[in-house]
Amino acid sequence: MDSGIIRLSSPFTLDRSFLLNSKNGILNFHSLCKFSPSTESPLPDRRPSNCRLQSGKAPDDGVVFDELAFEAERLSLDARARESMAEASKREIESGSDDDPKAWKWIIRKRIWDLMEARNIAQNPRPVHHRIPNFIGASVAANRLGELEVFQAANCVKVNPDSPQKQVRLITLSGAKKLLTPQPRLRTGFFSVLESGILNPDTIGEACTSVGVAKYGRTIGLDEKIKVDLIVIGSVAVDPKTGARLGKGEGFAELEYGMLRYMEAIDDTTPVVTTVHDCQLVDDIPVEKLLIHDVPVDIICTPSQVIFTNAMIPKPQGIYWEKLSPEKLGQIRILRELKRRIEGETGQKLPSGPSEKLPPTAQRKFRGKIGKDKGKYYK
Repeated sequence: MDSGIIRLSSPFTLDRSFLLNSKNGILNFHSLCKFSPSTESPLPDRRPSNCRLQSGKAPDDGVVFDELAFEAERLSLDARARESMAEASKREIESGSDDDPKAWKWIIRKRIWDLMEARNIAQNPRPVHHRIPNFIGASVAANRLGELEVFQAANCVKVNPDSPQKQVRLITLSGAKKLLTPQPRLRTGFFSVLESGILNPDTIGEACTSVGVAKYGRTIGLDEKIKVDLIVIGSVAVDPKTGARLGKGEGFAELEYGMLRYMEAIDDTTPVVTTVHDCQLVDDIPVEKLLIHDVPVDIICTPSQVIFTNAMIPKPQGIYWEKLSPEKLGQIRILRELKRRIEGETGQKLPSGPSEKLPPTAQRKFRGKIGKDKGKYYK
């Protein structure tokens, strides 16, 4: 398949030299990676191995993964989160402040979501508002990504869990690569690792779904020694000239990126790729108004072309605690684990960001337990 390839460059730079100034509450994660392992294994994988290896094969004690309960609760929590985002976006847009990043970002997001629905470019789940939008041609864009040299050379690929990147997850596992994918909104853990070697041809497709990741994936923690060769990230809008990107507004991609920096799994040279529809390409994301934790992209794959942005926007160096609200910290156990580690190592209390209103339910309700495990869906 021939790919149209465009190389674009940007002349600007952003000065983030103050990143290493701990007085600003920003810590250099390269200097913080020498922690001793936690005495408490943060996110052990206690799932019976049988549940990971064979679809529908029950473990010896008869405990099986409850797919229906897992998916029903995922959809319920997703709906609540999107309702909360809709309320937040309405408030921010009505505020009308050009300087407020939340306001101008929501305006661009809403324009793209409205356009995709109006032109019937959107695919299920619909409506695409307050999601990483699924789009017609998502598989074609994914296949273009699969032709890239950086993808073919990668051993481990981190891919977001959203619908338009399902084909990316499939070609990753089909290509005998290691797939690293975050658990949705980091509710029940951190990242899951899937390897084609533990799957068979009948289960690879299922393993690319949220349910499949929970069934077949191995949960990892902060002490995992892993090298990520490529990051595939979902987007609502992206600027092909600068690499500036907008997600759906929750900030989880930025948190995931920051934690991978802490783990030394990635660095500034790790390519970041997004797959989007051509209508999601924009030219009005003001680079000077981007936040320090916003993640730019190096390569954009659409159904019609591949764009190398040659982005000059500096990539985040870690977690920026002064941007993280107490409410979001309270939602995400792995972040609290990381915060305890850093504060214990440095002897300094980390700053926190302003409060924010979040969806009413932050954690999954667990359907059962095996031994001490209350964090998996079994019956």
